[in-house]
Amino acid sequence: MSIRPLSKELQAKAIAELNENPKRIQEDINIIKEWLKQQRHFNARMDDQFILTFLRGCKFSLEKTKLKFENFYTMRTLIPEFFENRDPFLPELQALLKIGAYLPLKSAGPDSPRYILYRFWLADPAIHKVRNLFKLNMMISDILLDEDDQITVGGMVGFQDASGITVSMLTHMDLPIMKKAMMFFEGAFPQRPKVMHFFNPPSVFDTIYNMMKPFIKEKMQKRMMLHRTSNLEEMYKHVPKSILPTEYGGDAGPVQNLVDEWKKKVESRAAWFKDDEQYKSDESKRVGKPKTESDLFGIEGSFRKLNVD
Repeated sequence: MSIRPLSKELQAKAIAELNENPKRIQEDINIIKEWLKQQRHFNARMDDQFILTFLRGCKFSLEKTKLKFENFYTMRTLIPEFFENRDPFLPELQALLKIGAYLPLKSAGPDSPRYILYRFWLADPAIHKVRNLFKLNMMISDILLDEDDQITVGGMVGFQDASGITVSMLTHMDLPIMKKAMMFFEGAFPQRPKVMHFFNPPSVFDTIYNMMKPFIKEKMQKRMMLHRTSNLEEMYKHVPKSILPTEYGGDAGPVQNLVDEWKKKVESRAAWFKDDEQYKSDESKRVGKPKTESDLFGIEGSFRKLNVD
């Protein structure tokens, strides 16, 4: 069985919260592996660790795991703007890597969630395309999915520094792309989002949130917490000071250290990303009617077909 052993703290959490039975892990992996082999429209990764990640993300429900894999491989085909040409040395991705708009923070404890610092407002949408921002977000998320048991078992807590959001960003919002990203992370990615904190949002944030709200499942909406304050002490109630960068009054050193670390890490995975592009669905081989972008997202070139309040 080629899987990473968990620490005793994470193993206890997996048993208590994810219905993980260490004695049955290989049996469950084999069931999913055989099912994947029967899906002739998939080119699926078959390594045990990857399959186990999906099982954990679905709390070891075999049926939910199958559905998650179905969505995962289908969406990887139908959202080429996120999953094709993921070369970290492309100029547009290099520019975003240097900004550090999406930064995983250090561990807060042996079985804690993985905290993620979001600073999307640093990516000026007049210069950086929103689709490239989400592409890089997913590239980093794929690295975490591949190597970080903390986020798979402990879950993910997002910390969005919303202080820099401006009215001008509204004119550059790409709502079809944002809908695809939301649907992928909610329906196809085996992450365990705990809560998303938005700190110090300006008044324009309400308009942006209301535009995105139709794409977000009610369950996730309840996990979004707005903190209309710039008081750092309020922040520390929700995100440990020990893992925050110096710029946020934390003890983890300057944020540039994280930017440099993750730029180097993403670049080191260039060959892995190129190889990873092959894992997706081939809709011409699907039994029955092939799925299309319109089937999944209700999008056929124009966002006017969607109801946005």
